[in-house]
Amino acid sequence: MAEISSKLGQNLKRIRTKKGMSQGDIARALEVHRAYISGIENGKRNPTLATIQKLADALGVSADELLK
Repeated sequence: MAEISSKLGQNLKRIRTKKGMSQGDIARALEVHRAYISGIENGKRNPTLATIQKLADALGVSADELLK
């Protein structure tokens, strides 16, 4: 489980920075605390499928892009 969480976090950070977005931008879009986004990026949080979809929507990518 830690491997998929780590991969999700790496993909989230890569896509977010490529699009010039901050953790705060994503946190505001999802209405969560910035530390939650940081936890996902560091592989310390396991977001629900609904949250993964919201992350994908905020980034303008598909959910599978975050998980591959």
